[in-house]
Amino acid sequence: MLNLEEIQQLMEEDRISDKKKFARKGQDYYEGDHDIKGYRLFYYNADGNLVEDKTRSNVKIPHAFFAELVDQAVQYMLSGSDGFIKSDFPELQSELDLYFNCNEDFTSELSETLTGCMSKGFEYMYAYKNQDDRISFQCADSLGVVEVRTKESDSETEYIIYSYLDRVERNRKKITRIQVWDRERVYFFLMTDKGKIIKDESEKLNPKPHAVYEHGKKIYYKGFGFIPFFRLDNNKKQFSCLSPIKDLIDDYDLMASSLSNNLIDFDTPIHVVKGLEGDSMDELIQNLKTKKVLGLEAEANSGVDIKTVDIPYQARLTKLELDEKNIYRFGMGLNTSGLKDTNATTNIAIKAAYSLLDLKCSKLEIRLMQFLRKLIKPVLSEINERNKTDYQMKDIYFDFKHEVMSNAQENAQIALTEAQAKQTEINTLLNLASNLDNETLMQNICGVLDIDYEEIKDKLVNPLEFEEDVNNATNNLDDAVDDR
Repeated sequence: MLNLEEIQQLMEEDRISDKKKFARKGQDYYEGDHDIKGYRLFYYNADGNLVEDKTRSNVKIPHAFFAELVDQAVQYMLSGSDGFIKSDFPELQSELDLYFNCNEDFTSELSETLTGCMSKGFEYMYAYKNQDDRISFQCADSLGVVEVRTKESDSETEYIIYSYLDRVERNRKKITRIQVWDRERVYFFLMTDKGKIIKDESEKLNPKPHAVYEHGKKIYYKGFGFIPFFRLDNNKKQFSCLSPIKDLIDDYDLMASSLSNNLIDFDTPIHVVKGLEGDSMDELIQNLKTKKVLGLEAEANSGVDIKTVDIPYQARLTKLELDEKNIYRFGMGLNTSGLKDTNATTNIAIKAAYSLLDLKCSKLEIRLMQFLRKLIKPVLSEINERNKTDYQMKDIYFDFKHEVMSNAQENAQIALTEAQAKQTEINTLLNLASNLDNETLMQNICGVLDIDYEEIKDKLVNPLEFEEDVNNATNNLDDAVDDR
């Protein structure tokens, strides 16, 4: 077991690592905390010294493109209404639905995991036993997870250190809880601010097995036999989706903020006053602000000229539009500004707009399937143990179905065309009814209507007799109307 000094050293080394630095930057941009917020203006004064300019406007506007791109991808991947973990065995499918597909808690935690994976580069889930004695999963913030490798192999994890902020007390002291997980137990510790780590005395059972059972007056303990932490990587290098578009977002923030600064600084015209004498400049400025009137000496060279500055906003707007286009292009997202008039946009154009988003999600789905199989493995063992079955991993597969917006008017037109085509086929068959036997005719009609002929053949009537009955009923109704 790790001692307190080792835990503190490992946490500190992990905190200052490049991997966590990049992850924190991705998290900052997802939350709208961009580099533009630290933007400062400087100038050289008369002495040649570089000093900060605190008189000019310095608007700092972050634009949350990254959050939109991440949320788009997460929603697109989880858009299937009936889940994506499937089995051809109805009994196993019912069990899987309880754990995954029909479990709102799991869907919520998986959404958080995917969000963290794309925004930070990697994210974790950990397993635990819920009150129903079933394995459940919860998202673990990757910024607080430290993987401790074994001395023999760098690829095998011996411990997981998981820390999270528990509360902030009245004196602004931050209380951080720390858990150290191995294959059988979890150890609990506390840290105040960034002080020393101490044992958590509030935990009655420390260390505590992964699962604790109460049966009558007896308490049973059981470990999973593995460290119940599972990592989902965004890519092989564990880089977030921010990497290819960060500079573009920074440029967009700078262009938009600079345009706002120009509009603020040059909003009021410059007054050039001629023929002003004495110490009346303050009075002149006050009159200009309040009364909008200036009084000058009646001399030939006196007067006021108003100068305005033309702001080169068109160049900035062009640059903003180019940056926005490239952000969605290299961020592989859906730019909805290109789909303003949905009624005039065909389904082919809409699918083309989704192509980059679909490509990005398809790549991540491969890693997601590998990740989900790691989650399913202990769940499948629990199902087999509870139900005395022998289901295998090969009995489970994944079926991702994504919802894509479409042109409702075009869909209605397509449906109408298909219905008219079926009606034409049926009318043609009915016109040939005298040349076909009843069974052949009904088989062809069922084929057009996508009906299984074998299931309904015992309930069918002769179509010619049916048509004759309909005609008789129509004639009788017409006679009744004439009698009245």
